[in-house]
Amino acid sequence: MSALTAETGTARAAEEPPDSGERHRLTAVTGLAALSLDAVASVAYGPEAIVLVLAAAGAEGLGFTLPITLAIAGLLAVLVASYRHVIAAFPDGGGSYAVARTHLGARTSLVAAASLVLDYVLNVAVAVTAGVAALTSAFPAWYGDRLWMCLGVLVLITGVNLRGIVDSARAFIVPTAVFVVSVLALITVGLFRSAPVSTTAAEGHASVLADNATTVGALLLLKAFASGCSALTGVEALANAVPSFRVPRVRRAQRAEVALGAVLGVMLIGLSVLISRFHLQPVEGVTVLAQLADASLGHNWAFYVIQFATMILLALSANTSFGGLPVLLKLLARDNYLPHVFALKADRQVHRHGVLTLAAVSAALLVFSGGDTNTLVPLFAIGVFVGFTIAQVGMVRHWRAQRGRGRWGKAALNGFGALLTGVSAVVVTATKFEDGAWLIVIALPVLVVAFETVHRAYTRIGERLGLGRIPEPPHRDRSVVIVPVSSLSRLTCEALNAAASLGDEVRAVTVCHPDAEDRAHTEALMRDWALWNPGVPLVPLLSERRALGRPISAYVRETGGAAVGTRVTVLIAEVEPDRLWQRLLQNQRGAVVAHAVRKDTDAVICRLRFRIT
Repeated sequence: MSALTAETGTARAAEEPPDSGERHRLTAVTGLAALSLDAVASVAYGPEAIVLVLAAAGAEGLGFTLPITLAIAGLLAVLVASYRHVIAAFPDGGGSYAVARTHLGARTSLVAAASLVLDYVLNVAVAVTAGVAALTSAFPAWYGDRLWMCLGVLVLITGVNLRGIVDSARAFIVPTAVFVVSVLALITVGLFRSAPVSTTAAEGHASVLADNATTVGALLLLKAFASGCSALTGVEALANAVPSFRVPRVRRAQRAEVALGAVLGVMLIGLSVLISRFHLQPVEGVTVLAQLADASLGHNWAFYVIQFATMILLALSANTSFGGLPVLLKLLARDNYLPHVFALKADRQVHRHGVLTLAAVSAALLVFSGGDTNTLVPLFAIGVFVGFTIAQVGMVRHWRAQRGRGRWGKAALNGFGALLTGVSAVVVTATKFEDGAWLIVIALPVLVVAFETVHRAYTRIGERLGLGRIPEPPHRDRSVVIVPVSSLSRLTCEALNAAASLGDEVRAVTVCHPDAEDRAHTEALMRDWALWNPGVPLVPLLSERRALGRPISAYVRETGGAAVGTRVTVLIAEVEPDRLWQRLLQNQRGAVVAHAVRKDTDAVICRLRFRIT
């Protein structure tokens, strides 16, 4: 199938402008802004996910917040180290898909790809709805319009990404920096306080701390760990989009990965320390991050800065998917698992078809959920854990195949990471199954089957085209060009001129019907044709049922059968209006004829566009 993908590469090269280059790619800093928003914004809901689970065990359960966060930070360090190696080993991007395809086989790689596709699409929907939910919390009157607001944010992010990933990165640098600096300031100030400076945000809100607290068992801790691992979504995005970085791509992507891990780890641990320090209890209607901002900075302008920064970054964190998914779709198309159109690039290094497809599917999810975050959250993060696990197992195989010092230590590290993420995937799926996770369990194999169906179709096409084999030398056949006409005009003359240039013999055909009016029209056309005498015969084709395409396709079939070794071409002349709206005035006869001939014959179809100026 290499020749088939080579055709895609040729088309892509033709579409890329000659001046496209490194200036349309990412640096380490802009890469963080474009591809890490998902992971950075997860600190707004990751610690809260841990606290909400541990609240079932009362105050004693909340005491395990910091140890669980430290375990998650340890897993984060393992993942960052692993994906640094993935970036170096697979500089063409693809992350867990590329790792699995090389070391675990095609079927496993498709499972990884399907899990990433689902995670990316759900990330867009969850990020947009979460951002809008934060906004409607501040302005309750807008709650009824949240779906339209979600779609508006999605259109905005899509438009920015269609301009190029560099433009999207520049647009998101400021809100990312404001959020990170705000959270780090919150943590720093909070560490110097022995007690909360304010609890205004939580006043009047019911506590969700369980009255009949359960014991702190291993299952509860495991569930809290799995819920908190939602903060790790987005860690793989940089490895998926290595080709989007400037040269040296591997080094820049690795620096961005390490920086992301450091910033995310510091924020997660810092917030967890403050939760334990202030003995924070989760309440209904107020986020844990809002309570921490209130406790550390007070209920003042700084509190609202953090709230608005969180709202904006949550909405914009959908950009991670727009940076990573189109590259993954390109790799799948290159390997013939998706239509090759996803491998094409427009200017500014944009995989336009991937961006638009992601936007369309995400819009459908938003409409399905009505813009409600809670409808989508149970589906979120399962796919990414599957991808994490597959990538780690694949890297274990990778290190076993390598030679040199340290390979067994790296393999052990990846194996431990695979165990942790695999357990998390099972726990998250089991605990959220009845809340909607069953959809992911169904969607994963459906996507894998779809990928394999596309691949089989491309394989059959390749076999029929003889791709990869040297064809016979080309030779010239005798050719007959058939031109459908309905009247005499300048268009008819241009059509016959073009036909005479294409073939050895030209025949004009016209479809006539038994109605008196149609008979009169046909007779007039035959008389005018004889007077014009273009040197081309006009063959009338009788149609009893007023069909247009079938009589012409039947004549084409008859001509091809009578003249063995002759190539038949049907030249369809059509007017090309100078205004787009004027196409609505056309009768579409050419499209009807082309469809019938294409369906019933093997003739070559030539559409002659006659431009009116």
